[in-house]
Amino acid sequence: MDFSRLGLSAASLASAIPAVRVPVGSGQLVPACRLAREQGAHLVALWASDERDRGGGAMVRVLLQDGSGLAVLEVALPDLPDARYGDVSAIFPEAGRMQRAAFDLVGAACEADDQRPWAWMAGWPIDRFPLRRDFEASPKWEPGQEDYEFVKVEGDGVHEIAVGPVHAGIIEPGHFRFQVVGEKVLRLEERLSYTHKGIEKRFEAMAIADGHRLAGRVSGDSTVAYAWAYAQALEAIAGAAVPPRALWLRALALERERIANHLGDLGALGNDGGFAFGLAQFSRLKEDLLRTNLAAFGHRFMMDHVVPGGVARDLDHSHVAAIVEEARRIAREASALREIYDEHDGLQDRFRACGRVRPELALRLGLTGMAARASGQARDLRCDFPSAPYDALEPRRIVHDGGDVAARVAVRFDELAESLRLVRTIVEHAPGGDVRAPVGDIPPYRLGLGCVEGWRGPVAVALEAGPGGTIRRCHPHDPSWSNWPVIEHAVIGNIVPDFPLINKSFNLSYSGQDL
Repeated sequence: MDFSRLGLSAASLASAIPAVRVPVGSGQLVPACRLAREQGAHLVALWASDERDRGGGAMVRVLLQDGSGLAVLEVALPDLPDARYGDVSAIFPEAGRMQRAAFDLVGAACEADDQRPWAWMAGWPIDRFPLRRDFEASPKWEPGQEDYEFVKVEGDGVHEIAVGPVHAGIIEPGHFRFQVVGEKVLRLEERLSYTHKGIEKRFEAMAIADGHRLAGRVSGDSTVAYAWAYAQALEAIAGAAVPPRALWLRALALERERIANHLGDLGALGNDGGFAFGLAQFSRLKEDLLRTNLAAFGHRFMMDHVVPGGVARDLDHSHVAAIVEEARRIAREASALREIYDEHDGLQDRFRACGRVRPELALRLGLTGMAARASGQARDLRCDFPSAPYDALEPRRIVHDGGDVAARVAVRFDELAESLRLVRTIVEHAPGGDVRAPVGDIPPYRLGLGCVEGWRGPVAVALEAGPGGTIRRCHPHDPSWSNWPVIEHAVIGNIVPDFPLINKSFNLSYSGQDL
């Protein structure tokens, strides 16, 4: 991204992907974002930090990506709560909820029309901000009462359906407010952040060498991606070199994480389409994979496998042949199941033209990751910025342009087959050597970025080291932040009973955006 015509200069930033940091004034942020959008950039994340311990007020950071790499626009707000920064949601619509959360957590105010709370659920006084450094929780606080103003559609025959936040399943809470005529959806608005866990605040009390364990628990279905992104950020800050074998073993775990989630979702999508046979078969395949994970990595979901400097354990020779054979077997069975799915008229009737997000809408709304690739957006960090070992593996970029549930199912099948191929290649061709190296000294007050293409989309971690091996600030960012608002558009014009199917076809993380 070239910001020179705005008089902005960039400095290099510690990151596994080429990255720069660009200081901008509060009045320059909107023009800089507009210029970046014109140059093909998209928004990855937006967050705020309390800078009063270093003589400032707050810092708002906007992370952008284009074909050349990453850029962090940094807006210093000298006075809290009076100073404000420009609203970028007209340029990047997905920024709206991020801006609202930045105020709820830090008090960094934005000049946006929508000033409703996002992260605040009356769990703390509304004039307190949990990510300020002088914030202290009190057991004496009485839970408040929140009156959230949902947008309503007026007209004859319009009525409202409220779903959640408690659901009939073992999932985290989320509220969905439908405005409908008959069964046709006119509008959907979500309300999330019901279980604010204080993850970002908890990072501040941890040693920076231990933060990967918490990062790996931000969203349990993406534990490998989060831990790797955290490790990337820490290694970039320290200038640490990771042994080649460790990088290959990280990729092995990341692809197995992708396989497990695609297997689970393909079964659930079959079930939501009224085809319980699909759920039974894909659940069986996923369970086999998770049991192999437990034997080979010590954990069904491979938690704590990725550590700063490498991985926690090497792959035992006794598991190599089993993993290769398992990958071949799953590939055969998944291929046969795909034929069954494709030829099942009832299932295809539910999938086709359901929950469609056309490519132009996906681009405008900032859809990202697997769901974006099903709507013609050919972005995949493994292909766009292929660091080791993906530069040698050369993964195939999977893109469909249908934008409906059928397209998202097709992307899952194709990515499943490709990840199974990558697993076989990694196991058979990974180099020998050490699997972990010391990270070394970690300079304080240095910002590092990690960004990994998880199964759902790009997982980003912005990590700032504090003095004495502490964490000054850590912001883990899930792709669900960008994709949740798109579901509100995908469901318009569909019938209410199709919502579970549409929602599952995205399968976004509640936990990943409820920090």
